[in-house]
Amino acid sequence: MASLSFNKIQPPTFGKLVTILSIDGGGIRGIIPATALEFLESELQKLDGKDARIADYFDIVAGTSTGGLVTAMLTAPDANDRPLYAAKDIIPFYKKHGPHIFPQKNGIIGSVESILGQLGNPKYDGKYLHQLIKDNLGEIRLNHTLTNVVIPTFDIKNLQPTIFSSFETKTSPYLDALLSDICISTSAAPTYFPAHYFTNDDGSGNSSEFNLIDGGVAANNPALIAVGEVTKQVFRKDPNFAPIRPMDCGRLLVISLSTGSAKQEEKYTAQMASGWGRFGWLIHGNSAPILDVFNQSSKDMVDYFLSVVFQSLYSEDNYLRIEDDSLVGVNASVDVSTKQNIEELVEIGQNLLKGPCSRINMCTGVPEPIVNGGTNEDALKKFAKILSDEQKLRRSKAATQNNSDAN
Repeated sequence: MASLSFNKIQPPTFGKLVTILSIDGGGIRGIIPATALEFLESELQKLDGKDARIADYFDIVAGTSTGGLVTAMLTAPDANDRPLYAAKDIIPFYKKHGPHIFPQKNGIIGSVESILGQLGNPKYDGKYLHQLIKDNLGEIRLNHTLTNVVIPTFDIKNLQPTIFSSFETKTSPYLDALLSDICISTSAAPTYFPAHYFTNDDGSGNSSEFNLIDGGVAANNPALIAVGEVTKQVFRKDPNFAPIRPMDCGRLLVISLSTGSAKQEEKYTAQMASGWGRFGWLIHGNSAPILDVFNQSSKDMVDYFLSVVFQSLYSEDNYLRIEDDSLVGVNASVDVSTKQNIEELVEIGQNLLKGPCSRINMCTGVPEPIVNGGTNEDALKKFAKILSDEQKLRRSKAATQNNSDAN
Protein backbone atom coordinates (compact mmCIF):
# COMPACT_ATOMS: atom_id res chain seq x y z
CA MET A 1 0.00 0.00 0.00
CA ALA A 2 1.24 3.51 -0.77
CA SER A 3 2.59 5.42 2.21
CA LEU A 4 0.51 8.23 3.62
CA SER A 5 1.98 11.62 4.39
CA PHE A 6 1.93 12.10 8.15
CA ASN A 7 1.55 15.43 9.88
CA LYS A 8 0.45 16.18 13.42
CA ILE A 9 -2.63 14.18 14.32
CA GLN A 10 -5.96 15.82 13.47
CA PRO A 11 -8.20 16.52 16.51
CA PRO A 12 -11.05 14.17 17.53
CA THR A 13 -13.69 16.64 16.36
CA PHE A 14 -12.96 15.44 12.79
CA GLY A 15 -13.47 11.80 13.71
CA LYS A 16 -15.58 9.36 15.70
CA LEU A 17 -13.21 8.45 18.52
CA VAL A 18 -10.77 9.75 21.12
CA THR A 19 -7.78 7.40 21.03
CA ILE A 20 -5.72 6.71 24.16
CA LEU A 21 -2.56 4.67 24.68
CA SER A 22 -1.42 3.98 28.25
CA ILE A 23 1.86 2.36 29.36
CA ASP A 24 2.44 1.20 32.94
CA GLY A 25 5.55 1.61 35.03
CA GLY A 26 7.80 -1.34 35.82
CA GLY A 27 11.50 -0.67 35.23
CA ILE A 28 13.26 -3.17 32.98
CA ARG A 29 9.91 -4.90 32.48
CA GLY A 30 9.08 -2.08 30.07
CA ILE A 31 10.35 -4.59 27.51
CA ILE A 32 7.00 -6.41 27.76
CA PRO A 33 4.75 -3.54 26.54
CA ALA A 34 7.48 -2.57 24.07
CA THR A 35 6.84 -5.92 22.35
CA ALA A 36 3.15 -5.06 21.97
CA LEU A 37 3.97 -1.56 20.71
CA GLU A 38 6.31 -2.95 18.07
CA PHE A 39 3.61 -5.34 16.86
CA LEU A 40 0.94 -2.63 16.81
CA GLU A 41 3.14 -0.22 14.86
CA SER A 42 4.05 -2.93 12.35
CA GLU A 43 0.33 -3.55 11.76
CA LEU A 44 -0.26 0.17 11.24
CA GLN A 45 2.60 0.21 8.75
CA LYS A 46 1.00 -2.65 6.81
CA LEU A 47 -2.10 -0.48 6.48
CA ASP A 48 -0.58 2.97 5.97
CA GLY A 49 3.04 2.58 4.93
CA LYS A 50 6.48 2.27 6.52
CA ASP A 51 6.50 5.84 7.84
CA ALA A 52 3.53 5.25 10.17
CA ARG A 53 4.32 5.77 13.86
CA ILE A 54 2.38 5.31 17.10
CA ALA A 55 2.16 9.08 17.65
CA ASP A 56 0.23 9.47 14.38
CA TYR A 57 -2.76 7.58 15.76
CA PHE A 58 -3.26 8.42 19.43
CA ASP A 59 -4.76 11.63 20.79
CA ILE A 60 -3.12 10.92 24.14
CA VAL A 61 -0.14 8.77 25.08
CA ALA A 62 0.18 8.33 28.84
CA GLY A 63 3.08 6.71 30.66
CA THR A 64 4.39 6.25 34.18
CA SER A 65 8.03 5.64 35.14
CA THR A 66 9.53 3.39 32.44
CA GLY A 67 6.24 3.92 30.57
CA GLY A 68 6.83 7.67 30.76
CA LEU A 69 10.24 7.22 29.16
CA VAL A 70 8.71 5.11 26.38
CA THR A 71 6.01 7.78 25.95
CA ALA A 72 8.68 10.41 25.40
CA MET A 73 10.58 8.20 22.96
CA LEU A 74 7.45 7.69 20.86
CA THR A 75 6.23 11.30 20.88
CA ALA A 76 9.25 13.62 21.12
CA PRO A 77 10.13 15.16 17.73
CA ASP A 78 13.39 14.73 15.90
CA ALA A 79 14.92 17.32 13.56
CA ASN A 80 12.37 16.37 10.88
CA ASP A 81 9.42 16.71 13.25
CA ARG A 82 8.92 12.97 13.37
CA PRO A 83 9.17 10.71 16.45
CA LEU A 84 12.65 10.25 17.89
CA TYR A 85 12.11 6.50 18.07
CA ALA A 86 10.06 3.95 16.18
CA ALA A 87 8.43 1.27 18.33
CA LYS A 88 10.88 -1.32 16.98
CA ASP A 89 13.75 0.68 18.51
CA ILE A 90 12.53 0.42 22.10
CA ILE A 91 13.63 -3.14 22.91
CA PRO A 92 17.15 -2.54 21.48
CA PHE A 93 17.23 0.60 23.67
CA TYR A 94 16.52 -1.50 26.79
CA LYS A 95 19.06 -4.12 25.75
CA LYS A 96 21.78 -1.53 25.22
CA HIS A 97 21.16 0.73 28.19
CA GLY A 98 19.36 -1.46 30.75
CA PRO A 99 22.57 -3.02 32.17
CA HIS A 100 24.03 0.48 32.67
CA ILE A 101 20.84 1.93 34.19
CA PHE A 102 20.57 -1.04 36.57
CA PRO A 103 24.18 -2.22 37.08
CA GLN A 104 24.21 -5.65 38.71
CA LYS A 105 26.29 -6.64 41.72
CA ASN A 106 26.81 -10.37 41.56
CA GLY A 107 27.37 -12.95 44.25
CA ILE A 108 26.79 -12.94 48.00
CA ILE A 109 29.15 -10.02 48.58
CA GLY A 110 27.40 -7.98 45.91
CA SER A 111 23.99 -8.71 47.46
CA VAL A 112 25.19 -7.70 50.92
CA GLU A 113 26.71 -4.48 49.55
CA SER A 114 23.48 -3.70 47.74
CA ILE A 115 21.34 -4.20 50.85
CA LEU A 116 23.68 -2.22 53.11
CA GLY A 117 23.92 0.55 50.52
CA GLN A 118 20.14 0.92 50.42
CA LEU A 119 20.04 1.61 54.14
CA GLY A 120 21.42 5.07 53.51
CA ASN A 121 21.18 5.66 49.78
CA PRO A 122 19.10 4.75 46.72
CA LYS A 123 20.10 1.45 45.15
CA TYR A 124 21.29 3.30 42.02
CA ASP A 125 22.69 6.82 41.73
CA GLY A 126 20.78 7.44 38.49
CA LYS A 127 23.68 9.27 36.81
CA TYR A 128 23.71 7.09 33.71
CA LEU A 129 19.91 7.23 33.33
CA HIS A 130 19.78 10.99 33.84
CA GLN A 131 22.51 11.70 31.29
CA LEU A 132 20.96 9.28 28.82
CA ILE A 133 17.60 11.04 29.06
CA LYS A 134 19.16 14.50 28.76
CA ASP A 135 21.24 13.47 25.75
CA ASN A 136 18.18 12.07 23.98
CA LEU A 137 15.65 14.80 24.80
CA GLY A 138 17.86 17.89 24.96
CA GLU A 139 15.76 21.08 25.08
CA ILE A 140 12.48 19.44 24.04
CA ARG A 141 9.60 20.63 26.22
CA LEU A 142 6.26 19.13 27.01
CA ASN A 143 4.44 21.32 24.48
CA HIS A 144 6.74 20.11 21.67
CA THR A 145 5.50 16.52 21.62
CA LEU A 146 3.87 15.30 18.41
CA THR A 147 0.67 14.37 20.19
CA ASN A 148 -0.70 15.01 23.68
CA VAL A 149 1.12 13.23 26.48
CA VAL A 150 0.26 12.66 30.12
CA ILE A 151 3.03 11.71 32.57
CA PRO A 152 2.30 11.52 36.32
CA THR A 153 4.81 12.24 39.08
CA PHE A 154 4.46 12.79 42.82
CA ASP A 155 5.61 15.93 44.68
CA ILE A 156 7.00 14.88 48.05
CA LYS A 157 7.19 18.47 49.33
CA ASN A 158 3.49 19.11 48.78
CA LEU A 159 2.48 15.45 49.18
CA GLN A 160 0.32 15.47 46.09
CA PRO A 161 0.55 14.24 42.50
CA THR A 162 1.95 16.51 39.81
CA ILE A 163 0.57 15.50 36.44
CA PHE A 164 2.41 16.79 33.40
CA SER A 165 -0.23 17.03 30.70
CA SER A 166 0.08 18.63 27.28
CA PHE A 167 -3.44 20.00 27.74
CA GLU A 168 -2.36 22.06 30.75
CA THR A 169 0.64 23.82 29.22
CA LYS A 170 -1.49 26.68 27.83
CA THR A 171 -3.39 27.45 31.02
CA SER A 172 -0.60 26.44 33.43
CA PRO A 173 2.66 27.32 31.63
CA TYR A 174 4.73 26.45 34.69
CA LEU A 175 4.02 22.80 33.81
CA ASP A 176 5.65 23.17 30.39
CA ALA A 177 8.89 21.72 31.66
CA LEU A 178 11.75 20.07 29.84
CA LEU A 179 10.69 16.56 28.87
CA SER A 180 14.00 15.32 30.29
CA ASP A 181 13.13 16.66 33.77
CA ILE A 182 9.69 15.08 33.54
CA CYS A 183 11.10 11.68 32.55
CA ILE A 184 13.78 11.74 35.25
CA SER A 185 11.09 12.60 37.80
CA THR A 186 8.58 9.93 36.84
CA SER A 187 11.40 7.34 36.90
CA ALA A 188 12.64 8.30 40.37
CA ALA A 189 11.31 5.20 42.14
CA PRO A 190 11.85 5.42 45.92
CA THR A 191 14.73 3.21 47.15
CA TYR A 192 15.90 2.69 43.54
CA PHE A 193 16.71 6.21 42.26
CA PRO A 194 17.13 9.62 43.92
CA ALA A 195 14.26 12.09 43.98
CA HIS A 196 14.51 14.82 41.34
CA TYR A 197 14.52 18.56 42.02
CA PHE A 198 14.25 21.19 39.32
CA THR A 199 12.78 24.61 38.66
CA ASN A 200 10.86 25.82 35.64
CA ASP A 201 10.09 29.33 34.38
CA ASP A 202 6.55 29.97 33.17
CA GLY A 203 7.71 32.39 30.48
CA SER A 204 6.63 35.45 32.46
CA GLY A 205 9.55 35.50 34.86
CA ASN A 206 7.89 33.34 37.52
CA SER A 207 9.78 30.27 38.62
CA SER A 208 8.21 27.12 40.08
CA GLU A 209 10.08 24.42 41.93
CA PHE A 210 9.43 20.70 41.80
CA ASN A 211 10.43 18.00 44.30
CA LEU A 212 9.39 14.84 42.50
CA ILE A 213 9.49 11.08 42.66
CA ASP A 214 8.15 8.21 40.58
CA GLY A 215 4.61 8.68 39.30
CA GLY A 216 4.02 5.02 40.13
CA VAL A 217 3.34 5.84 43.77
CA ALA A 218 0.19 7.62 42.58
CA ALA A 219 -0.65 6.09 39.21
CA ASN A 220 1.41 3.11 38.09
CA ASN A 221 -1.32 2.51 35.51
CA PRO A 222 -1.95 5.98 34.03
CA ALA A 223 -4.94 5.01 31.85
CA LEU A 224 -7.48 6.55 34.23
CA ILE A 225 -5.55 9.83 34.32
CA ALA A 226 -5.61 9.91 30.52
CA VAL A 227 -9.38 9.36 30.51
CA GLY A 228 -9.65 12.11 33.12
CA GLU A 229 -7.76 14.52 30.87
CA VAL A 230 -10.26 13.85 28.07
CA THR A 231 -13.13 14.45 30.47
CA LYS A 232 -11.59 17.77 31.53
CA GLN A 233 -11.35 18.96 27.94
CA VAL A 234 -14.96 18.01 27.30
CA PHE A 235 -16.04 19.81 30.49
CA ARG A 236 -14.09 22.89 29.36
CA LYS A 237 -15.90 22.71 25.98
CA ASP A 238 -12.65 22.39 24.04
CA PRO A 239 -13.79 22.57 20.39
CA ASN A 240 -11.29 19.86 19.46
CA PHE A 241 -13.36 17.39 21.50
CA ALA A 242 -16.87 18.44 20.45
CA PRO A 243 -19.50 16.96 20.55
CA ILE A 244 -18.26 14.29 22.98
CA ARG A 245 -19.98 13.99 26.36
CA PRO A 246 -18.15 13.28 29.66
CA MET A 247 -17.52 9.54 30.14
CA ASP A 248 -18.97 8.76 26.71
CA CYS A 249 -17.09 5.48 26.55
CA GLY A 250 -18.53 4.70 23.13
CA ARG A 251 -16.31 7.51 21.82
CA LEU A 252 -13.17 6.38 23.68
CA LEU A 253 -10.71 3.79 22.41
CA VAL A 254 -8.18 2.76 25.05
CA ILE A 255 -5.19 0.44 24.76
CA SER A 256 -3.60 -0.12 28.16
CA LEU A 257 -0.28 -2.00 28.30
CA SER A 258 1.04 -3.54 31.49
CA THR A 259 4.64 -4.38 32.33
CA GLY A 260 3.44 -7.60 33.95
CA SER A 261 3.16 -8.73 37.55
CA ALA A 262 4.26 -11.63 39.69
CA LYS A 263 2.30 -14.85 39.88
CA GLN A 264 0.18 -14.57 43.00
CA GLU A 265 1.85 -17.35 44.99
CA GLU A 266 5.27 -16.16 43.85
CA LYS A 267 5.50 -13.01 45.95
CA TYR A 268 4.51 -12.70 49.60
CA THR A 269 2.28 -14.35 52.20
CA ALA A 270 0.72 -13.06 55.40
CA GLN A 271 2.89 -15.48 57.37
CA MET A 272 5.96 -14.09 55.64
CA ALA A 273 5.06 -10.44 56.15
CA SER A 274 3.62 -10.71 59.68
CA GLY A 275 7.06 -10.28 61.20
CA TRP A 276 8.25 -7.46 58.97
CA GLY A 277 9.04 -4.05 60.35
CA ARG A 278 10.09 -1.05 58.30
CA PHE A 279 13.19 -2.81 57.02
CA GLY A 280 11.32 -5.92 55.94
CA TRP A 281 8.71 -3.94 54.02
CA LEU A 282 11.44 -1.94 52.28
CA ILE A 283 13.83 -4.75 51.41
CA HIS A 284 13.07 -8.41 50.81
CA GLY A 285 15.50 -10.16 48.49
CA ASN A 286 15.67 -8.11 45.30
CA SER A 287 12.34 -6.42 45.95
CA ALA A 288 10.82 -3.57 47.93
CA PRO A 289 7.53 -5.17 49.10
CA ILE A 290 5.83 -1.91 50.04
CA LEU A 291 6.44 -0.55 46.53
CA ASP A 292 5.27 -3.78 44.92
CA VAL A 293 2.04 -3.61 46.90
CA PHE A 294 1.34 0.06 46.11
CA ASN A 295 2.23 -0.27 42.44
CA GLN A 296 0.29 -3.47 41.83
CA SER A 297 -2.80 -2.29 43.69
CA SER A 298 -2.72 0.98 41.75
CA LYS A 299 -2.54 -0.86 38.43
CA ASP A 300 -5.26 -3.35 39.24
CA MET A 301 -7.72 -0.82 40.66
CA VAL A 302 -7.49 1.30 37.51
CA ASP A 303 -8.01 -1.75 35.29
CA TYR A 304 -10.96 -2.87 37.42
CA PHE A 305 -12.61 0.56 37.35
CA LEU A 306 -12.22 1.06 33.61
CA SER A 307 -13.35 -2.49 32.88
CA VAL A 308 -16.51 -2.01 34.94
CA VAL A 309 -17.30 1.36 33.35
CA PHE A 310 -16.73 0.21 29.77
CA GLN A 311 -18.65 -3.03 30.29
CA SER A 312 -21.57 -1.38 32.08
CA LEU A 313 -21.91 1.13 29.24
CA TYR A 314 -21.71 -1.63 26.59
CA SER A 315 -18.42 -0.32 25.24
CA GLU A 316 -16.17 -3.18 26.38
CA ASP A 317 -14.80 -3.69 22.85
CA ASN A 318 -13.28 -0.19 23.03
CA TYR A 319 -11.02 -1.09 25.96
CA LEU A 320 -8.04 -3.42 25.66
CA ARG A 321 -5.80 -4.31 28.58
CA ILE A 322 -2.79 -6.53 27.87
CA GLU A 323 -1.14 -7.96 30.97
CA ASP A 324 0.83 -11.00 32.07
CA ASP A 325 0.17 -11.72 35.75
CA SER A 326 2.23 -14.91 35.89
CA LEU A 327 5.80 -13.64 36.11
CA VAL A 328 8.07 -15.74 38.32
CA GLY A 329 11.51 -15.30 39.84
CA VAL A 330 13.72 -12.50 38.58
CA ASN A 331 11.35 -11.89 35.65
CA ALA A 332 9.07 -10.12 38.14
CA SER A 333 11.86 -7.80 39.28
CA VAL A 334 12.00 -4.21 38.04
CA ASP A 335 15.80 -3.98 37.91
CA VAL A 336 17.42 -7.30 37.03
CA SER A 337 19.13 -6.29 33.80
CA THR A 338 21.18 -9.40 33.05
CA LYS A 339 21.32 -10.52 29.44
CA GLN A 340 19.40 -13.67 30.34
CA ASN A 341 16.55 -11.81 32.06
CA ILE A 342 16.26 -9.26 29.25
CA GLU A 343 16.00 -12.04 26.67
CA GLU A 344 13.42 -13.83 28.82
CA LEU A 345 11.35 -10.64 29.10
CA VAL A 346 11.38 -10.31 25.31
CA GLU A 347 10.15 -13.90 25.06
CA ILE A 348 7.47 -13.23 27.69
CA GLY A 349 6.25 -10.25 25.64
CA GLN A 350 6.14 -12.34 22.47
CA ASN A 351 4.28 -15.16 24.21
CA LEU A 352 1.83 -12.65 25.68
CA LEU A 353 0.89 -11.56 22.17
CA LYS A 354 0.04 -15.18 21.35
CA GLY A 355 -1.96 -15.55 24.57
CA PRO A 356 -5.74 -15.14 24.89
CA CYS A 357 -7.27 -11.69 25.05
CA SER A 358 -8.64 -11.19 28.56
CA ARG A 359 -11.11 -9.00 30.38
CA ILE A 360 -11.91 -8.35 34.06
CA ASN A 361 -14.77 -10.42 35.48
CA MET A 362 -16.91 -7.77 37.19
CA CYS A 363 -17.94 -10.22 39.92
CA THR A 364 -14.52 -11.56 40.88
CA GLY A 365 -12.27 -8.71 39.73
CA VAL A 366 -9.99 -11.30 38.09
CA PRO A 367 -9.05 -11.17 34.39
CA GLU A 368 -10.50 -14.03 32.35
CA PRO A 369 -10.02 -15.02 28.70
CA ILE A 370 -12.75 -13.59 26.50
CA VAL A 371 -14.91 -16.28 24.92
CA ASN A 372 -14.10 -16.34 21.20
CA GLY A 373 -11.95 -13.27 21.87
CA GLY A 374 -8.88 -14.55 20.03
CA THR A 375 -5.35 -13.61 21.02
CA ASN A 376 -3.82 -10.30 22.00
CA GLU A 377 -2.31 -10.20 18.52
CA ASP A 378 -5.79 -10.51 17.04
CA ALA A 379 -7.02 -7.67 19.26
CA LEU A 380 -4.14 -5.40 18.26
CA LYS A 381 -4.75 -6.13 14.57
CA LYS A 382 -8.38 -5.13 15.04
CA PHE A 383 -7.44 -1.96 16.90
CA ALA A 384 -4.84 -1.11 14.24
CA LYS A 385 -7.56 -1.19 11.57
CA ILE A 386 -9.83 1.00 13.70
CA LEU A 387 -6.99 3.47 14.33
CA SER A 388 -6.08 3.61 10.65
CA ASP A 389 -9.68 4.17 9.57
CA GLU A 390 -10.13 6.86 12.22
CA GLN A 391 -7.12 8.85 11.05
CA LYS A 392 -8.14 8.56 7.38
CA LEU A 393 -11.58 9.89 8.32
CA ARG A 394 -10.07 12.81 10.23
CA ARG A 395 -7.73 13.76 7.40
CA SER A 396 -10.58 13.63 4.93
CA LYS A 397 -12.89 15.80 7.02
CA ALA A 398 -10.10 18.25 7.87
CA ALA A 399 -9.20 18.60 4.18
CA THR A 400 -12.85 19.19 3.29
CA GLN A 401 -13.17 21.90 5.95
CA ASN A 402 -9.92 23.56 4.87
CA ASN A 403 -11.13 23.66 1.25
CA SER A 404 -14.45 25.08 2.39
CA ASP A 405 -12.73 27.76 4.46
CA ALA A 406 -10.46 28.65 1.54
CA ASN A 407 -13.46 29.19 -0.70
